[in-house]
Amino acid sequence: MTETGDETHLSTFEPGSQTPPRLPCAYGNESRSQDPERTSRTWPEVAERVSAGAAVMSAPKADKTKTAGAEGPAAVSVCAGDPTLATLTLRRDFLAAARARRAPAPAFMLQARKRRDDETVPPAQTRIGYTCSKKVGNAVARNRAKRRLRAIAHEVLPTHGKPGWDYVLIGRAEKTASRDYVDLKADLVRALNQIHTSRQKP
Repeated sequence: MTETGDETHLSTFEPGSQTPPRLPCAYGNESRSQDPERTSRTWPEVAERVSAGAAVMSAPKADKTKTAGAEGPAAVSVCAGDPTLATLTLRRDFLAAARARRAPAPAFMLQARKRRDDETVPPAQTRIGYTCSKKVGNAVARNRAKRRLRAIAHEVLPTHGKPGWDYVLIGRAEKTASRDYVDLKADLVRALNQIHTSRQKP
């Protein structure tokens, strides 16, 4: 405050007046919603919901499918359209056929045995099995070979096979898939005739 003559000049600023302090901007809160319900939600509640959701996601679903083999393995499966022709499924039957008679053919090997009277298999039933090892090729090649062997067996065995016998067709690499189908059927007829006219013991 200054004095000049009779007038006193007072300062326009009040004593003790200060510029209001500048508050730092909270960059992380610029877009925060002011919704009271949302801001009142606590972190433990969110964590609890996340944990519950994770538990539901990680819980395994109940297996409603029937477990294979729960009622015991089936010895054979009956071929569609011909109840007298069945498919071998048990390893012991394949091993028994491998120890019995055999007849080679250009595109496959035929193994055969006459079943014993005390075996629990219908005596009027003819059984057939198929073997295609990795020597035949990859999965696609093995499946193709098995399909061809299955097709000729269903056509030939009802007329040239015998009841009470087990047969196994073993595929050959490349030849089973490439041999003419008519020749493939003729090969099986000849192999069956050789098996049943052989003097080897079953």
